Amino acid sequence: MAPIISPITPELLVSGAVGINEVIADGNDVYWVENRPSEGGRAAVVRWRDGEIAEISGPDVNVRTRVHEYGGGAWWVENGKLFTSDDARGGELFMLDVESGKETQLTSSGYRYADGRLSPDGQWFVCVRERHDGVQGNEVRNEVVAVSVDGQGTELVLMTDHDFYSSPRFGLGGQLVCVAWNNPNMPWDDTELVRIGPEWLDGDIDKTTRMPVPGSPDGPESIVFPGFSSDGRLLAVTDRKNWWNLVEVDPATGAHTPIVEGEFEIATPGWVFGLSRWCEVPDGFVVVAGTPQGDTIGFPNGYVEDRHSSVNSIRTLADGRVVYVASSFSEETAVWAHDGQTATRLSQPRDLGLDAALFPEPELISFDISGIDPAEPPGTTAHALFYEPALADGQTLDGLPPLLVLVHGGPTSAARRQLHLTIRFWTSRGIAVADVDYRGSTLYGRLYRDELQGEWGVADVVDCVAAAKHLADTGRVDGDRMFIEGGSAGGLTVLNAVALYDVFSGGISRYGVTQLASLATDTHKFEARYLDGLVGRWPEDEAIYTERSPLTHVDSIDVPLLVLQGEEDKVVPPSQAEAIVDALTTSGVPVTYHLYPGEGHGFRRSETIVAALAATEEFLNSAAG
Repeated sequence: MAPIISPITPELLVSGAVGINEVIADGNDVYWVENRPSEGGRAAVVRWRDGEIAEISGPDVNVRTRVHEYGGGAWWVENGKLFTSDDARGGELFMLDVESGKETQLTSSGYRYADGRLSPDGQWFVCVRERHDGVQGNEVRNEVVAVSVDGQGTELVLMTDHDFYSSPRFGLGGQLVCVAWNNPNMPWDDTELVRIGPEWLDGDIDKTTRMPVPGSPDGPESIVFPGFSSDGRLLAVTDRKNWWNLVEVDPATGAHTPIVEGEFEIATPGWVFGLSRWCEVPDGFVVVAGTPQGDTIGFPNGYVEDRHSSVNSIRTLADGRVVYVASSFSEETAVWAHDGQTATRLSQPRDLGLDAALFPEPELISFDISGIDPAEPPGTTAHALFYEPALADGQTLDGLPPLLVLVHGGPTSAARRQLHLTIRFWTSRGIAVADVDYRGSTLYGRLYRDELQGEWGVADVVDCVAAAKHLADTGRVDGDRMFIEGGSAGGLTVLNAVALYDVFSGGISRYGVTQLASLATDTHKFEARYLDGLVGRWPEDEAIYTERSPLTHVDSIDVPLLVLQGEEDKVVPPSQAEAIVDALTTSGVPVTYHLYPGEGHGFRRSETIVAALAATEEFLNSAAG
């Protein structure tokens, strides 16, 4: 590729960068967590009060939980009390009185905690607990527990008979509800709501009732994001009618009454805790509506806020305004407040000092995949966000641009609907990018999401190949210079795509899956049975696992590969990456391998992010010629 000068450097991606995912309101104070790559990926709680922003958690505190390995929901604020899981102190729970600065250690058990709420009487912090202490053999145990806030270390087990829990939420009179599910389901497959009686608040833990709310009579249902309205009604988000919409739930019968419905997704897949996409205001409910074009915020007065393309978290202030975390295709994440008519920015994203012309909005494209998979009827489509190159200082391209196809993880996630500076890193260097929403992605309803059931390693590969072929055949990219990159589940897609199709000139796998059998037998509890739905039952369907594994087809790979891996990855261990690196090395295929110490599943440290991007740029420059 001819050299193109770009002002977007690898260092710019992390210099002063702050990731914000969760916001919490306490009265009219606004709190959020900042993830700071420049501090080794440390997460710190900050507070906005009357226009002033200050860090509240201590300088050595790392607000992070490892429940489900992916974490989220590591903190909560209520009545001036900040509850945190501190990864720097073994993930134990702490309570900080924000005004006095007095800290109380609540646990010293060695367990993991997430997604908590303070009981109405202020005496208990109810949360999800995950035990790795060998109870019942080597089984990891997930429970709902109440932790006393007096610092005495008392923990009451409220729920323990399901495999997984999330979202314990209080209503009037001590009502408590949580989401529960069992293997082999994931939280976007089939969940149920369980009510926990208030008897435990009076010390009667043995007499505490557990009452499942009746679920859908028509099949699996993902019912998530529960909460109670100010007048005591139980609300939740359900995909019973294909789209994740907000309903009122009758606790006795399970009947649903629509609150906010339409062809949009209020929920997102529950890979992490602490997600919030609806809230109550004095005159109704505010929801975040996710569509293929991006997120909007709908207010009960009919006003729709569409200046953002991604909204991560939303809460209600005491004065009736809502606060939320949002970004757009041209602006990094910030915290905003909204009164139903006007949005006000509370936090200021860093000034990148870049020309806005570098950030044109991507184009949502749909393409027929039947030409790649003849088993699919003509007109079967998948989708992608397509980014054309946007160069600085009047530079121009000589001919059609090369293409980088991005494969999101999950595989139930979706293409990024926000400013993703790494994508602009490539487009500012003359490389077009297609961020693919292959079948199985969120934002298109449950039916589209379920099209990947039993087809992972096939349908996703077909769709990514079809995206590249579509862009090449329509003359938008150079068909002789197309590459594919993905992480985690997306890494499997990358490796199968370069092995099974003669389309790409090279591939980049970040902590990607190479052996499905190993993933089924050597991964963490949260995903231990995930492949039952995506691939088949293990070990009964071992032949399918073998056929779908990139390592099986390693002899068919004849293009260069770059493999990036975290040394401490518990989700996809380094052994997965090293197996395919060794095989390719033996067969003489060019492969470059980077193992990053101190990194898990996903890179957090600034030095790793810079090094991985620099390695990818060097790889693409070499492979593209």
